[in-house]
Amino acid sequence: MPGSLLWAVDVYGRVFSLCATGGRYKRSKDVLLELKRVTAAEQCCWGIGCDHQVYLNVLPSDVPIRHQEETYENQRWNPVEGYTDTLLPTDRWQWTDESGQKPQPLHSFHLPSDNWEWEGDWFVDDESCGRESTATGGWEYAVDFPATFTKEKKWNSCVRRRRWLRYRRYKARGSWAKVPLDRGQPPPEPFTDISCGGWDISDSPEKRICLWAVSQQGKVWFRTGVQQQNPEGTAWEHVAVPREVSQISVGPGDLLWAVLWDGQLLVRTGINKDCPTGASWMTVDPPSKVGAIHVAVGINVVWVVTKDNKVWFRRGVNSHNSSGLGWISIGGEMVMISVGPNDQVWGVGSEDRTVYFRHGVTPTEVTGKAWVPVCAQLDRGHTTNRPSDGCLFSGQLTGPSQGSVLSCDDSDVPRQHIPKITSDSFISALVADRSVPLEGSTTTPNPNPLEVDQEVLKEGAEEDSAPAQAPVLPSSQPNGGELPWSNVDLEEMKAAPASTAQSSVATYPMELEAIVEQEEGPPWAWITGGGCEIDSSSSISWLETTEEGLLSPTITPALSAAGVQERAPREKEKTMEKSVSVRKGVMCWWRDWQPQQWEEVGVTLEQVRGGGTSRDDILYIFYTHNEERKYLYAVIREVTALVPVFWKSLYALAVYTAERTRQRWPILLATESHQDFENWLSLLSKSCCESRALRDPPSKQAMWAITSKGDIMVHDPSPSLEAPAQYLPCDQMFWRQVPGHLLCVESNSLGVVWGIGYDHTAWVYTGGCRGNQAQGEINQHSLTDVRNVYIYENQRWNPVTGYTDKGLPTDRYMWSDALGLKECTKENTRPPTPQWTWVSDWAIDFSTPGGTDKEGWQYAADFPVTFHGYKTMKDFVRRRRWVRKCKITLMGPWQKVTPILLIDVTILPCLAQSSLEQVPVWAISEKGDVLCRLGVNAHNPAGSSWLHVGTDQPFKSICIGGGHQVWAIARDGAVFYRGSVSSQNPAGECWYHIPSPPRQTLRQVSVGRTSVYAVDENSNLWYRQGLMPSYPQGSTWELISSNVCRVSVGPLDQVWIIADKVPGFPSESSGTVCHRLGVRPMQPKGLSWDFGIGGGWEHLSVRGNSTEAQRAAPCSPRPSRNQAQVNGNAAGY
Repeated sequence: MPGSLLWAVDVYGRVFSLCATGGRYKRSKDVLLELKRVTAAEQCCWGIGCDHQVYLNVLPSDVPIRHQEETYENQRWNPVEGYTDTLLPTDRWQWTDESGQKPQPLHSFHLPSDNWEWEGDWFVDDESCGRESTATGGWEYAVDFPATFTKEKKWNSCVRRRRWLRYRRYKARGSWAKVPLDRGQPPPEPFTDISCGGWDISDSPEKRICLWAVSQQGKVWFRTGVQQQNPEGTAWEHVAVPREVSQISVGPGDLLWAVLWDGQLLVRTGINKDCPTGASWMTVDPPSKVGAIHVAVGINVVWVVTKDNKVWFRRGVNSHNSSGLGWISIGGEMVMISVGPNDQVWGVGSEDRTVYFRHGVTPTEVTGKAWVPVCAQLDRGHTTNRPSDGCLFSGQLTGPSQGSVLSCDDSDVPRQHIPKITSDSFISALVADRSVPLEGSTTTPNPNPLEVDQEVLKEGAEEDSAPAQAPVLPSSQPNGGELPWSNVDLEEMKAAPASTAQSSVATYPMELEAIVEQEEGPPWAWITGGGCEIDSSSSISWLETTEEGLLSPTITPALSAAGVQERAPREKEKTMEKSVSVRKGVMCWWRDWQPQQWEEVGVTLEQVRGGGTSRDDILYIFYTHNEERKYLYAVIREVTALVPVFWKSLYALAVYTAERTRQRWPILLATESHQDFENWLSLLSKSCCESRALRDPPSKQAMWAITSKGDIMVHDPSPSLEAPAQYLPCDQMFWRQVPGHLLCVESNSLGVVWGIGYDHTAWVYTGGCRGNQAQGEINQHSLTDVRNVYIYENQRWNPVTGYTDKGLPTDRYMWSDALGLKECTKENTRPPTPQWTWVSDWAIDFSTPGGTDKEGWQYAADFPVTFHGYKTMKDFVRRRRWVRKCKITLMGPWQKVTPILLIDVTILPCLAQSSLEQVPVWAISEKGDVLCRLGVNAHNPAGSSWLHVGTDQPFKSICIGGGHQVWAIARDGAVFYRGSVSSQNPAGECWYHIPSPPRQTLRQVSVGRTSVYAVDENSNLWYRQGLMPSYPQGSTWELISSNVCRVSVGPLDQVWIIADKVPGFPSESSGTVCHRLGVRPMQPKGLSWDFGIGGGWEHLSVRGNSTEAQRAAPCSPRPSRNQAQVNGNAAGY
C-alpha cells in the first residue's frame, strides 16, 4: 500500500496522482501534457493524450528496467582455416537468433524509442561475467546446426556458436513519455480509450500486462510484449469485434468487457495465459433500456454506468462465467467507475465531478456499503502560479483548445456535452468570495470587461433561477461568510473564431485569499485505481469513513463533497440499498455423468440484500471438464430442500430444486470436516428461508417428515397445496430442517407436535427451525437418541465341515448388510455419522424378525429366499444378525416426555379454527400397550399423565381421526376400532374387530375426517369403503395402489404417502413423498399420484395441514353407541 497511487485527470486534461499514504493530489511535472484517459498498474500508468497518442509513465524505483538483447554468432569448421565465418549455402546466417531461423546481425539492433539507452557494448555470454573467457570464448559445439550444442569440443564438432548480449535501460522513469509507433507497420488509428490488466493470468515472474485500446473507428487493439522489463510493449495487434466499441475495461485476471456505441456490452471469452487476446465475443444486454456508457472490470466483479449515470453491478461474474447472470442496481450517480486490483471501487460523481470511494468492499461484501468522497486537496507546491496576496484576478474562461478534454468527443459522454458542474468547490474558483464590489460594477452586465454569451446566461437562469444579468456577484461582507451559489454551465461554451487567439467567454474579478484557504480538487473527468491497492480496513487520511461521510444511496454525491450542511428532506431519508455479499469455499461435488465420481470444485454463495425486494441469492459451482472451465448454479429461491446425507466418510448435502426433483438427481456437495459442513448447511438454510421470507418457526399447519437418517424436515403449506383446480406440484414444495433426530413425528393444526426417537423416547416440539431468526431466541434442549447398527454373519453348509464361512464364489459376503450387497465386518463398520458414538459392543440379536434358534441363527435354502428361525433338511445357508448401539446428542427445540417408551403416537386432526380444551393424543408403548395422554393442549403440548387403555394383545399402529375415530392394528395384523371415544370419554369403551383385506396383514393405519387408509406388509395401500356416521367401521377394503411404505391422511381427507420407488427411476433409493390428486368429497379415493422429493424419506405427517377453506362436506362421523349397528365383534372392552 505505501507505493499505491490513485491517478486522476481533471476536465482540463491535467494529470494528478494521489498516494495512499499522502493527503494531497500531486500534479504531473509535465505541465504541458494534457491527457483524456489513464489506466494504471502497480508500477506503470498509461494514458491517452489529447493528440490521441498513448503515453506511459513508469514510477521511479531503485531497481532499473533493463531489457536483454541477444544474438548468436555461428561458425563452421573447414580443413584449411579451421572455424570460420564462411558457412555452407544450406547453413543458417552468420548472426541469427537461437533457432537460426531469423538473421540478427549486431547492427540490426536499435533502441525502440528515445526512452531507452544502451548499457555498454556487446559482449559474449560466458562464465566470466561479461569478459571473454580465455578457455572457451563462450563457444558451444555440435556436429551440425540442428544438433544439440555442448560446451565440450569433440573430434566431430563441425559447427559452433556463441551468444552475444547487450542491455538497454529504460531512462524515462517518473515522467510521461510517448509510446513509439510500430516500426515497419502503418500507425493505428487515433486512440480514444485504453485499459490495462491481465497480470494475474500467468504465474510467470516476467509479470505480463495486457494493454487494450479502442480507436476512433471503434476498433479494438492489443499491445503485445508488455511486461515489467518492457513497459512500452512491442506492437499493436488488431482484435476483430462484431460492432464498433466505445470503451473497454480489463481486469487483473481473464475478464474483459467492452461497451458498444449503441449501449450494448461485449464480453471476451477464451482468455488465458496461452491466448491473452481471447477467442470470441459474447453480447450482454445492458441493465436498462438507455444503454451502458461505461464498464469497469475487477478480479471477479463488473460495474457498469448507464447513460442516465446510474450505477449497476453484474452478478455471478467469475473466470468460469465471465458474462455473469444478472444486474443489481447500486445507489449513486457517476460518470465513470474504476476498479482496483483487489476489487476496490472508485468513481467520479456525475453532478460535482468529485472522486468517490466505495466504502465497505471486502472479499465477502463485494458491493460495499456507501460512497465516500475523497477529501484530498491539491498539493500547492505543484499547482499553477498564483498572483500575490491582495491582487485581483481576472480569470478568463476561454474556448477549449484543440487538445482540451472539453473539446474531445469521448465515448463515455451520453450527450454531446459534459454534465454540469454545480458544486461550490468548483464555483469558488470562478466567483468572488464576498469581495468588495469593483467600482462601477452593478448587477447588470458590464459590456466593457465582460463578454458574456447571452444564451448561456439565459439557460442558466432558467435552470437555476439565477438572474442572467448578474455574472459578476458583488459582496456585501468583505470578511468572508457563506459563499454565494452560482452555476457555471460549460455545455454551451464554444470555441473562439479562428481570427482570435483567445476570446473571453466570461471574466470574473475575484480575490484569491479565501480561495487559497478553501481550495479543493478540480472537477475530475477520469480516474483509475488500478495502481491503488488498498482495502476498506486501511487507514487513509483522505477518506471520510464516519457516518456523516457516508452518503445515502438516494442522494447525488455532489452535496456531500461540496460540504453543504443543509440537505433536502429527501436526501436525509435513508433507504435500503442493494448490496451483494459472497461466501466462497472448496467442496466436493458428485459429477452426475460418466465417470461418476467426487470432484473438487469451487462453491460460491452470492447473496443480495436490501432494496426492499425479495432475496435473490444464487449458489454457484465452478468446475473444470476437459480443461474447460464450466459452472452450474441453483437459484436459492428455487431450492426446495437441503437434505444432509453421509456418503463414505464425507459429510454430504443434497440440494434439491423442482427440476432436479423431477429428474430424481439432486446436486450433491460434500466436505471432509463436520464443522465446514455445519457452517455451509446453516448458511444455505438461512439463505433459503430469507429468500422465501420464512423468518418464524414452522406454522401450526406445517407438514412434517423424517428422512432415513433421522433428520426432521418441515413444509409450511399454502392454500394452493390442496386446491382442487390448481394444486401446488409436489416437486415445488420447500422443506426446511428442524434440529433434532427422530424416527417418526405426528402433528395437528393446533401446534401440538410429538415425535419418537430410535430409542422409543417420546419428544414434544417447543418451537424453532434451522435457518430462521427465531431459532436463537427459543429454549434449546439437549436431545439424545440411540439407534442400533446391524450387520449379518452368513454361512453355507458343506458335507465335510457343516456350516462354514467358506461360501461359493457367487455368494454374498460372509459379513454383510441385510441385502448382502455390501461387505460389513465388525472392524470396518462405523456409526451412521461421526456425530454418533458407540455405547455398546457387538452382540448377537435374538429379536431378528422371523425368529432365531438359541444361537441366533436363521436358516434358508439359499441366500435370496426368506429366512426362518429353525433348521430343516433343505436349508443350506444360514445367517445371524449382530447389533451394536450408538448414541447421538444434539441441541434442538424438543422436550422429553418420560417415562414410558413409545413405538407409535397419533394426535386428533382438526381445523385451525377449532378450540379444544384437551387435545386427544393416543400412543402405543414399546410393549404394545395402548395409552391415552391427558392434559394435552396448545399451551401444554406434553400433557400431564398417561391413561392405560386395555387390550387383549399387543398393538403396533394406532391413529385417531375426525369425530374421535380411533383405529389400531395389532402385531398379528388384526384391525380394531375403538368405540364411544369422545371429549367427555377420551379412552372410549370397547374395541371392535375389523376384518383385514383378504390374505393381507396390515401394518399401519391413518384416519382423516371421513377416510381411513391402511398399508399392508406387501406395501399395498387400502381404502376403507362404506364409512358413514351411522356406520363408522365401514364395509370393505379396496386396493388403491401398491409401492407404498407409509400413508398419512389429513384433516381435509388429503392423502399423502411415502412411496417405495418412483416409476422409471429404479436406481433411486426407497422413500419418496407423494400426493394423491383429485381427492374430493365425492371422490375420496382420488385419481392419480404426484411424485415429489425423494428418496431416503421414511415418515410423513400431513395431519396438521388444514389451510384450505372447509369444504361443504357431511359432518365428521361419530362412532355409534348402539352395538347392534356396528360391523364387527365386540372385544369386551
